Amino acid sequence: MTDDRPGSDMLRRAAAGDPAALAEEFSRHRPRLRRMVQLRLDRRLQGRVDPSDVLQEAYLEVARSLPEYLADPQIPFYLWARFVTGRKLQAVHRHHLGTLARDAGREVSLHRGTLPQASSVSLAEQLLGRYASPSQAAAKAELQVRVQDALNGMDPIDREVLALRHFEELSNAETAQVLGIGEAAASHRFVRALRRLKKLLAGGPDDPGGPP
Repeated sequence: MTDDRPGSDMLRRAAAGDPAALAEEFSRHRPRLRRMVQLRLDRRLQGRVDPSDVLQEAYLEVARSLPEYLADPQIPFYLWARFVTGRKLQAVHRHHLGTLARDAGREVSLHRGTLPQASSVSLAEQLLGRYASPSQAAAKAELQVRVQDALNGMDPIDREVLALRHFEELSNAETAQVLGIGEAAASHRFVRALRRLKKLLAGGPDDPGGPP
């Protein structure tokens, strides 16, 4: 795996003004960043906003702000690029939706600010995937409602940990940094959230237990 620490050769070249180095570094992270945008893009804007446009705006901001980031790199490059991308997505929401996008339920509080949260609808769709035949459509619709209810019943941080770990594919350490919580707490929350959903998807009872 390529090193994305601030002292890495790729980032040093980018900071020295090598645009190809920055483009290569950003491209390496583009798939994960795109998943983040797709997961958190407001459903009212699907089909109207292209995630590629959000990523292009984020790339331009990363290029402008790279010297400032490297002067005091408090988090790994990927997490910083993700944060920049999330703020661009937040701006897109507010541009298109105005005050409707300011609903606190659509943003998750982080130690570095707020970003659009992954909705229970979006998470449920990702969890269930696509059923192949029309005969399964009704079963999928019923299960999706159950999964959405389970997600809505979770602590918001548990739901966000699930989104970060399971869909954005962040490591436990990255998840803890993003949310400003300890790694042990992040790990416990992920295991608890995943256990609840696995029981539900398997047709078993939801798991109400476990400490907060």
